[in-house]
Amino acid sequence: MEMGCIALLFLSSVILGLSVAIPIGPISVEMIRQGLKRGFFHGWIVGLGGMTVDVIMMVLLYFGASAIMMTPVIQQTMWVIGAIFLFYVGYGSIKEASGIHAGEDGYEKKTWLSSYKNGFLVAVSPGNVIFWLSVFGTLLADKLGNPDKHHFAMMAFGVICGILIHDIALMLLVTYARKLLNGQWIKRVSVCAGLALMGFGGMFVWKFIHSL
Repeated sequence: MEMGCIALLFLSSVILGLSVAIPIGPISVEMIRQGLKRGFFHGWIVGLGGMTVDVIMMVLLYFGASAIMMTPVIQQTMWVIGAIFLFYVGYGSIKEASGIHAGEDGYEKKTWLSSYKNGFLVAVSPGNVIFWLSVFGTLLADKLGNPDKHHFAMMAFGVICGILIHDIALMLLVTYARKLLNGQWIKRVSVCAGLALMGFGGMFVWKFIHSL
């Protein structure tokens, strides 16, 4: 590939990654919640947990798993699994909020691994899977027909960079907002985030029922 084509492919992939990450979804909600409660790195590591699922999906696509993942039984299973994970994380958010008091960090301390786990679990959702199997899968199918197999790696790297740029920018904004909010406001945000995550879980349940 010529350098100009490589640069254009990478830039378009970065934009694709940003377009995936910008809409508010379960991952963004959990990142904001963790960022407000525990700071920049906890929120960012939630994003890393989500990106781990993204990378797994890319690998599955590369090895031709799209036909299996698009079968109705797999999609229905993913709706149920996604709903369970979202209810679990959402309930945890509301429960933890009871330990937050104005002006102090009274909630239980969490490790970075715990934040990473939450990001991973929230990202295991049918919406995330369907995106990679449809939009990104279609683009990659076109590029994989090219003898130059570096297209796949370049696009995958560009998409991950786009998501990473969004996550860092979001956490910088949340870190600034955290300085302006007291414990009571963070508690309210945590409860709202938990309800939002459970709302996404309820939507997944409805989609599962609708798919039967």
